[in-house]
Amino acid sequence: MNLAADFLWLAIHIALSVLSLAFLMAMWRVLRGPTLPDRVVGLDTLVVIAIGFIATIGIKTGFTLYVDIGLALGLVGFLATVAFARFTLSLQGKIQQRSDETEKRLNGEQGT
Repeated sequence: MNLAADFLWLAIHIALSVLSLAFLMAMWRVLRGPTLPDRVVGLDTLVVIAIGFIATIGIKTGFTLYVDIGLALGLVGFLATVAFARFTLSLQGKIQQRSDETEKRLNGEQGT
């Protein structure tokens, strides 16, 4: 092996190690995140880490098909993040509406 191949082997294994650690930390955020937006950000981070894994494996194996797979996963991940964000906003709106209705009911009972 020459110096360039040794360096590439080392860089790939360091990248896989860092991505594995990042994957574990993102999973922790998804499982333990105190709020729903924290979990959504954790899921988006998992998508980015998965793209990193795909790119690293693509470099390691030399298959260019992995680039297409990474791009497709990026698009799907973006759409999923937008859908989760819309769901979160609609959920917060419903919670606020119920809170307002409850407050009106309580104020109405106290006024009579």
